Amino acid sequence: MKAGIVVFPGTNRERDMAIALRGVTGRAPAMIWHRDTDLPDLDLVVLAGGFSYGDYLRCGAMAAHAPIMAAVRRFAEAGGHILGVCNGFQILTETGLLPGALLRNAALRFLSQDCHLRVERNDTPFTRRWQVGDVFRTPMAHGDGNYIADDATIHALEDEGRVAFRYARPDGRVDAGDRQTNPNGSVNAIAGVFSANLRICGMMPHPEDLVDPLMGGEDGKPLFEGLVEALVR
Repeated sequence: MKAGIVVFPGTNRERDMAIALRGVTGRAPAMIWHRDTDLPDLDLVVLAGGFSYGDYLRCGAMAAHAPIMAAVRRFAEAGGHILGVCNGFQILTETGLLPGALLRNAALRFLSQDCHLRVERNDTPFTRRWQVGDVFRTPMAHGDGNYIADDATIHALEDEGRVAFRYARPDGRVDAGDRQTNPNGSVNAIAGVFSANLRICGMMPHPEDLVDPLMGGEDGKPLFEGLVEALVR
């Protein structure tokens, strides 16, 4: 699998993501600068976490207009696979490649803590190494992770099975009103969503930060292993 990570000014999780990808592919991913206007031959584009352009204006809003994003849109339109994590998820919503928006956390403060996610479907490249209902631990680190969309969009996401992950208790119970298990206040406890063709996934927590025992666990590794299985040529 050939993967590339887009790097904007303020991106700070590209090395974490590179470690995760190199661990499952055996090769270093390409680092793609925001001023580039084309992508190399890739199977997967990753928009990593951080604070692109210092989060000025609105998280992800400026990155959405970077020169490289025209190429990312073309890649998506051609059926390419894209993973956006944290700020990457925010960028995907700002470009319209994923629906909804990420607002300030319900507590109006930055959250840096572990959370648990429940897997909502397992027939996608991003989730194929889990079973439906599996729960895994993953770190979160964001100030604007409160997922919201209009009622029609939420209904469509639910009806079409496009919710990828939900914030949950370790036993899998979901309670959107419980700030211990849904700390940023996301509607329906949504932590990640898919595009209509299931080839784009955005999520707020950081699976790349739990891919090795030295990191404290390998809870996030199945996501990357599944991508390799699905996309290796």
